[in-house]
Amino acid sequence: MAMKILVTDKIVDEGIDILKGKGYEVDERFGLSPNELLECVGAYDALIVRSATQVTREVIEAATNCKIIGRAGVTCDNIDVDAASEHGILVCNVPTSNIVSAAEHTMALMLSAAREIPAADAAMHAGKFSRDRFMGHELYEKTLAIFGLGRIGGLVAERAHAFGMRVVGFDPYCSAARASQLGVTLFDSMDEVLPIADFITVHVPRTDGTYHMFAAEQFAQMKDGVVIVNTARGGVIDEKALSDFMAAGRVFACGIDMLEAEPSAETPLAEFDRAVLTPHLGANTLEAQMRAGVNIARYVANGLEGLVVPTVVNMVSKEVDEAAAAYIPACQMCGSVLTQLAREVPKALSIVASGSCAGDMQVLSAATLSGMLSREGQASVSTENADASARRHGIKMEAQQASDSRGYDSIVSMEADGLEISATVPGAHREVHVVSILGYRLDVVPGDHALIFTYADEPGQVGRMGTILGEEGINISTMAIGKRADCREVLVFLNVESEPSSEVIERVAQAIDATNSWAIRL
Repeated sequence: MAMKILVTDKIVDEGIDILKGKGYEVDERFGLSPNELLECVGAYDALIVRSATQVTREVIEAATNCKIIGRAGVTCDNIDVDAASEHGILVCNVPTSNIVSAAEHTMALMLSAAREIPAADAAMHAGKFSRDRFMGHELYEKTLAIFGLGRIGGLVAERAHAFGMRVVGFDPYCSAARASQLGVTLFDSMDEVLPIADFITVHVPRTDGTYHMFAAEQFAQMKDGVVIVNTARGGVIDEKALSDFMAAGRVFACGIDMLEAEPSAETPLAEFDRAVLTPHLGANTLEAQMRAGVNIARYVANGLEGLVVPTVVNMVSKEVDEAAAAYIPACQMCGSVLTQLAREVPKALSIVASGSCAGDMQVLSAATLSGMLSREGQASVSTENADASARRHGIKMEAQQASDSRGYDSIVSMEADGLEISATVPGAHREVHVVSILGYRLDVVPGDHALIFTYADEPGQVGRMGTILGEEGINISTMAIGKRADCREVLVFLNVESEPSSEVIERVAQAIDATNSWAIRL
């Protein structure tokens, strides 16, 4: 009997098609009342939501068959993650699906506010060619203060540099190494940043600690003529205080995408021509919605199939610094690959991390173990239960920091029962690069399906592989060949676009006289 998935908020048709193509029964039921959701959710193996559906503890307790909840968005603040963890339900999201859209919208608001574009446009539409009325400001050589240097804040920093801005920031969770990589001068307090900023943009979550983070006291410390942009969360800025400082001429303009009273448009800022207001459009691009819908469908399918879900939010149950968080998917992937290379769950695991990611070895250990056990039916590995999970599966696990990062900003390496893999996560796009397998040096971004062979390095071997896979209708999307100084064999890592049969793998292995062969699924 097919597993059933309930989708309560609209995602793109392409995401639904992925789930149906895998044989799942998908019910799209939008606009359910809380009682209707409680009555029906128990019949489903998975739940996919966006921001409208509130997945409360009561809903989770009623979801007696549910194995995974997918949130097609950046946050999971409408899901009771603690309740899901207690009931062994994975929760995942798509944290990078709209970060480019949000960063671009930030720049759009900054430019629109600085150049008074909406007011000028309105005047033109009203038949008024009022050129002298609108005298804006350049971004060039101005100081931009970014509050919150996570994924979106980092992308904004990159784009601001392209405009010739000096970029400073405040983020108590941002490491000095990451700030340096972004070209941001990091300060220890808001009080140091506010007086020097010509532009301010906010990229922090809405918490008790960030509610009205920018209020009258903070506005009073700012430069006259500052421009303020918020694409983060409503309530981080005290809109009444901001309107008072705009009325006094202290704040030149603002660009606000998140209002405290959403979905109401009521705000004291609405009376100002220089207040550029948009209705929560940060993620509203076709590209972002496509990424969110397609990726959440893939992740939910992975969860139901016992594969690695790279964005599980309840794998760790404590605050994680940005550098370590970036390596959670890398460690999960490496753990899964090790189990597949060993063809069973290894019994000895050693993890070594170097660089900025090495600040939280508990998180990296839990992530690796999660990947190793992803096919064993274990719902969730957290920092709290990692040691117990390892003992339950007879795994001796150790982790340590090292000083040699091999020229990378950060790198994680692990050995399990004599098998080795190393990975790094360069740049802002968070792609995991495998840089070593079984001691063979290479550089490859793993796909959903991969083939690995070791064989003698002789002319024509790559052609033989390509010919056989082509005859079977299996396309090679990318390939990397790794070498070791201590042997004449090479290792080839082939990303393929469909899963080959065991017969096809054996045929390739025989054609190249492979000493080892593996089919990897992530």
